[in-house]
Amino acid sequence: MNAKESSGMRAAAAAMKSSNSETKSRLIVVSNRVALPGETSTGGLASAMSAALAESGGLWFGWSGKIGSVTGDVVHRVSNGQVDYVTIDLSRPDHEQFYTGFSNSALWPLFHYRPDLVNYRRKDLDGYLRINETFANKLFHLINPDDVVWIHDYHLIPLGSALRARGIKNRIGFFLHTPLPAAALLIALPKHRALFGSFASYDLVGVHTARDARALEDYFLHELGAAMRTKGRIRSPSGRVFQVGVFPISIDTEKVARLARDASQDVTVKNLKASMVDRSLVIGVDRLDYSKGLADRLRAFSAFLENNGNMQRKVTLLQITPPSRGTVPQYRQIRRELEREAGHINGKYATADWVPVRYVNQSFPHEVLAGYYRAAKVAIVTPLRDGMNLVAKEYVASQDPSDPGVLILSEFAGAAHELDGALLVNPNDIDEVVQALEKALRMSRSERLKRWRKMMAVLEKHDLTAWRRKFVDTLSSEPHSLP
Repeated sequence: MNAKESSGMRAAAAAMKSSNSETKSRLIVVSNRVALPGETSTGGLASAMSAALAESGGLWFGWSGKIGSVTGDVVHRVSNGQVDYVTIDLSRPDHEQFYTGFSNSALWPLFHYRPDLVNYRRKDLDGYLRINETFANKLFHLINPDDVVWIHDYHLIPLGSALRARGIKNRIGFFLHTPLPAAALLIALPKHRALFGSFASYDLVGVHTARDARALEDYFLHELGAAMRTKGRIRSPSGRVFQVGVFPISIDTEKVARLARDASQDVTVKNLKASMVDRSLVIGVDRLDYSKGLADRLRAFSAFLENNGNMQRKVTLLQITPPSRGTVPQYRQIRRELEREAGHINGKYATADWVPVRYVNQSFPHEVLAGYYRAAKVAIVTPLRDGMNLVAKEYVASQDPSDPGVLILSEFAGAAHELDGALLVNPNDIDEVVQALEKALRMSRSERLKRWRKMMAVLEKHDLTAWRRKFVDTLSSEPHSLP
């Protein structure tokens, strides 16, 4: 850090400390991307963190989303009420190594049980660690003694350790938004002990499911020689004690339900309903990713049409798949495969006035999607692995309470641990998915109501606000774990 940059960071920190001098404890949120005020953000993380910061005041730090000449050379700061947003640019080589390389070509496939797709390169790991060190350098100047720090996701696993190395003694929590695979897979990653061992630097590590928590506990016990304590606490070989907790992320249930009700007046939603005539709509909404099981889903729908000739011309699958990570070769390959599969189904079954698969590669506003969910008789959510999958929860919350649709849900999505009113399937078994489609499309209204009410009760009690408050309250109440 040069003298000019250091002076600027100290000035920014002083201004923030002055503006928050009357606040007992701020929340510091750190994530790869930051939802800046005024930007359209529909993700669960953006909604939850914005609400949490609005309550307590604080700071959100992360990458600006911009490519600069030198990583961290420019620090962007925006203030909105009692919340400060601080971001830095990444250089192109650093972005390629930290984000495209290690984060999304090594950790992402590993965490989604695809070791065959892990592309590990030492220089990518070096870049990943370097950016985490850069984040720590910038954050060090911005953290007050009473602040609570909440770090998010696989991009920033070692950040807590880097902050501790700089003398930060604040309560620091980490939440992993992806699944966490079994220890037998984690140890396949080179340098895994140094990376995953850094989880012990946190006071609280949050995951979506008990399965994920067991995976982390097993890794520390059997690979690192740690010892279990009470209430999910782990004593690391260094003597440091940290807690692992299950905090399944959720949605703003009331807001999603309201958006779905209001969407009935949206022209786009009206056009979709009109185009269906009297046909049943099956909907899938997934980011383009190999973890989503999209090719198998299309093949299952094709098998459904093959086995149920009487349903041809009576049902349409709308598969919305916004593109992502186009620079990663596997993603380009997936897109070509899905386009071929959709084209094959339409070529085989389509008629002059009916197309069985509407495959759409674009994003839609949240309120439009809510209207689409409400219009769909069935949602098919069949990832091969998923941390949670909020589409499943949003579909349930969007339904008409008097005539709800049916959710078909992979048992490998975190949401399956809560939404047991869905038709749970193994997405690797195409016949099982076909049978679920058949059952969903002929299910009686009384059974649909029973299943939907059961799931909706869960979402109303455990919404997005409950999720982030539970995590922050648990983190804030945890005693310091430094040895």
